[in-house]
Amino acid sequence: MRTVILATLPGMAAMTFFFGWGTLIQVLWGCLLAVGFEAAIIKLRKRPVSFYLQDYSAVVTAVLLGLAIPPFAPWWVMFVGILFAIAIAKHMYGGMGSNPFNPAMAAYALLLVSFPVPMTSWSAPFVMVGEGWNIISLTDSLQFIFAGIQPALYDAFSMATPLDVMKHKGGFTTEEMWNQSELLANGIGAWHAVSAAYVMGGIFLLYRKIFTWHAPVAMLGTLALVSTLFFLIDPDNYPDPFFHLTTGATMLAAFFIITDPVTSCTSNKGKLWFAAGIGLLIFIIRSWGNYPDAVAFAVLLMNLSAPLLTSTPSHVPTGMQKPNAA
Repeated sequence: MRTVILATLPGMAAMTFFFGWGTLIQVLWGCLLAVGFEAAIIKLRKRPVSFYLQDYSAVVTAVLLGLAIPPFAPWWVMFVGILFAIAIAKHMYGGMGSNPFNPAMAAYALLLVSFPVPMTSWSAPFVMVGEGWNIISLTDSLQFIFAGIQPALYDAFSMATPLDVMKHKGGFTTEEMWNQSELLANGIGAWHAVSAAYVMGGIFLLYRKIFTWHAPVAMLGTLALVSTLFFLIDPDNYPDPFFHLTTGATMLAAFFIITDPVTSCTSNKGKLWFAAGIGLLIFIIRSWGNYPDAVAFAVLLMNLSAPLLTSTPSHVPTGMQKPNAA
């Protein structure tokens, strides 16, 4: 778990650099809440607090949720999210190792459905506003998140994400949106850079053998294949595969979320099917669903299928031996 946290640092640094101090504040605030809620619940379950806190699973949940939500979401958004992730999505099912759903994604889905406005309000990347990005200083960021004091001219620097812009393009073609949207024309490079930072962290985890290549390759490959097919058939209505791969939470999901050993498959064949299903669902929901970024819903839906996909006839459960042929 500590290695996973270390691998998120490039993405966390890129998010903070391009979108301001809000990301770092959300992550630290979430970690404080997660450790507190984890300790309180473990105490209520009459188990040794220090022993269970040492697995760092609560901190990983807080880091992932902090990276996923908008940087300047109010403090209570993270409070509700972490409370739900730790108390409901994790400990209600028995704690670490027993939860069927990824806690961070379960919390994100709850927040997105319950509080759509703060969960879809992003600040513009500094590459679009030049030196003006410094207007939201660390002090202003803290006051905005915890006291609701909005910095001067903040409205001028708040906007949707590239996925949201493309989702609500109305009667315009994809090419027309690229030409007329300032965000797509000048600001999308920030999302590309953040995605590249997550890839760097993912490669580090692969190098350290924290997980195998099966899930990331299957998810990204499926998403790229399906989006390429639809882009070639109808480029006026469907963006190119590079857009799907490098915007939103695609890379964060591929290397840090679907590789969760508890809520994904344990067999290599199961990992391929599990991740391919997530990649397909991401494209389907992004293209025809109500939400522009479908990572959380795709992951949660496939979490339900993970036990079935793992229990293939050729898979031998851990600790068992394959019976000899008669």
